[in-house]
Amino acid sequence: MKTELKRYFGARAVLGDQRPRQRNRQFHRSTWMTSPKDSWPRFSRPGISMTLLESKDGIQYFTFEHSRDYQQVQFKFLDAVESMDPNNIVALLQLNPYHIDSLLQLSDVCRIQEDQEMARDLIERALYSFECAFHPLFSLTSGTSRLDYLRPENRAFYLALYKHMMFLEKRGCPRTALEYCKLILSLDPDSDPLCMLLLVDFLTLRSREYHSLLQLHQDWEEHRNLSQLPNFAFSTALCHFHLSQQEDTDPEESDKQRQIADQMLQDALIMFPGVLMPLLDLCTVQADPAVTSHSFFGPKSQLGQPPALAELTALYVGRTFNLWREAAVMLWLEESVKEVLCRVNAKDPLVEDCQNKRKQRYQSAPRNIHRHVLLSEIKEATSSLPLEVTTQPVMGFDPLPPLDSVISYTRPERQHAGASNESTLSLFFRSLLPNFNLQGGPRQEDDTEVARAGQELNQEVNRLMVAMRDMLANIRFQEPPREDNPYRDEEEWD
Repeated sequence: MKTELKRYFGARAVLGDQRPRQRNRQFHRSTWMTSPKDSWPRFSRPGISMTLLESKDGIQYFTFEHSRDYQQVQFKFLDAVESMDPNNIVALLQLNPYHIDSLLQLSDVCRIQEDQEMARDLIERALYSFECAFHPLFSLTSGTSRLDYLRPENRAFYLALYKHMMFLEKRGCPRTALEYCKLILSLDPDSDPLCMLLLVDFLTLRSREYHSLLQLHQDWEEHRNLSQLPNFAFSTALCHFHLSQQEDTDPEESDKQRQIADQMLQDALIMFPGVLMPLLDLCTVQADPAVTSHSFFGPKSQLGQPPALAELTALYVGRTFNLWREAAVMLWLEESVKEVLCRVNAKDPLVEDCQNKRKQRYQSAPRNIHRHVLLSEIKEATSSLPLEVTTQPVMGFDPLPPLDSVISYTRPERQHAGASNESTLSLFFRSLLPNFNLQGGPRQEDDTEVARAGQELNQEVNRLMVAMRDMLANIRFQEPPREDNPYRDEEEWD
């Protein structure tokens, strides 16, 4: 990541005053994914280890495991989450500064409060804790190490990698982010629990690794049907277009790439007509009246989409619209749209064939796609999630857990004094609004009372978030420097 940043901005702008002063140095284990910071608390193993479950056909299957002490901390974390009081999570993290789920949860809070630096730091600390627990045979680069997402102990590693990847992308390091994307995909390429295939094309285009994406499409199309995903249908066409525009390309090769790009984009528009108008809207481009008035690209193309296709379309458009804003790309899109309308008017058999495929497929999306949409936080996509997802509680440290999870230990039953049958949502509202009562009898409330309650709820939530930000700003994990470290390595930071 630093190499990529230095290439763009120069070493001095990136490094600044990061080199720690000699007497305040702490000494951490050397790691690949993150660079330990001198401001971090002194590391002691939090109770996470990694075990090799089996080796088969050149593939190694690993899993993280939690010690008894770590399990107790995990139970306290779940209690803290249920209490709806962020003070409890902060207190837990002060006692256990490398507890993974607490780091992930507080990182989300910091990010919401736009404290990106602390949010990123907490994720990096989580990754450092994981890497210190790696099995000697576990490899980040070989592509032969697997982690089963069905095991809860492994999920936090996936989520930490994903969040770190997104921070890298937002910092202008798409190539490094792409490597993390490939890493996540390699951990379970068959199940792809975070659906990285919906993201890898975007990062590859951002990195201008056009041949890489086309090779992936060629290698995986037969067994994964990538062309059925809107993102691959459009992004592979965009790859060929950019290859045709490169100055060092032979004219004959350039013409060949452009012809392929034209054909692929037209096919993508015929298969996924619902992409065009939302894409133009986000690009702030006014479509030609001949396009908006045509039934193929008009409002009917959005309204007639199956639920899963609407979700995939919204995700692709919301994530990649900036890639289409370039003038040359938009002109190419305009030409392709006109050609598609000619094919539609001429009753091209592909049009009806694609229409039948859309009706048969995309009726419901698998759980990993919903999980990816939630993690993406792309509003165009999250608004298209089905009710069975939006009406259930979603925890940031474990969004939409698999229904067939492999549980290695369970949380003990808790005895609630004066237990009631109130739901978690009811308890949450009652914690914010003391007068909130879901269990009582029916009450006649007018619109004024409802509006006042909603306003009070918003005020309480805002107070809660302000208090959380103040607490986070006042956390100090720095420990006094020690000069008696027997494992001191004078060259570690040089």
